[in-house]
Amino acid sequence: MPLRSIFDMDSGFFRALSRLADLMILNLIFVVCCIPIVTIGPALTAMHYVTLKMVDNEEGYIVRGFFKSFRQNLRQAIIIWVIMLLLGCLLATDLLILREATGMLLQVMRVFIMATFVVYFMELIYVFPVLSRFENSVRATMKNALFMAILDFPRTILMAVIIGVSVFITLYNSYTFWYGILVWIMLAFSCIAYVNSRFFTKIFKKYMPKDPEEEDDEESEELPELMDGSESLEIQETKETEKTQTNDTTNENPEAQQEITEK
Repeated sequence: MPLRSIFDMDSGFFRALSRLADLMILNLIFVVCCIPIVTIGPALTAMHYVTLKMVDNEEGYIVRGFFKSFRQNLRQAIIIWVIMLLLGCLLATDLLILREATGMLLQVMRVFIMATFVVYFMELIYVFPVLSRFENSVRATMKNALFMAILDFPRTILMAVIIGVSVFITLYNSYTFWYGILVWIMLAFSCIAYVNSRFFTKIFKKYMPKDPEEEDDEESEELPELMDGSESLEIQETKETEKTQTNDTTNENPEAQQEITEK
């Protein structure tokens, strides 16, 4: 390969460097916005908003897109983050209390709490990306995130492994810990979000409305149900410049109706 082609501004090498620089900028903004602790939820939502746009090759200005999503989802993201933080603290406390459990009943309780923690972790992986892409109530967002995690379980496991391995390497010993902290501050959060966003893009496509140009003659559109005949997915997607609203879709169950708007 000629040396000139490697250093061409349109080459894959320079595109990779540009993407790496964008992820570093995104990561630093995310870390700064997490400092107040209570804003970790909005920061996670905004970071996934940007990485999802990157995967779809729709990214514009990184900083502008981040803070647009941060402001737009601030209230809901804070509420969801506080709920998840309290639940996480409760589960961690229960596991610490039952760590030395010896009785049969206590061991059963420990297994149950560990299983609950797995479900909690699945919810935590999905809930903020779902909030960044779809507009809905807090309750519906959390419910839809859990259903998506269960229905796409193989991808969920893969994303959990990516996060788990990254944390394990960081905590492996004191040497990896201090270097790992530097990597997390500079790049790791946004890189993991970017890799996982490649999975989320495929998952979310199942629940997004089709292109309106392809459905000029259709008045409504059905989304796949997440539970057998009982409830349908309550999802809205948000567009960058405006919110458009499609017609309500009613399936055989009259209670299962939904609105969809692009975010």
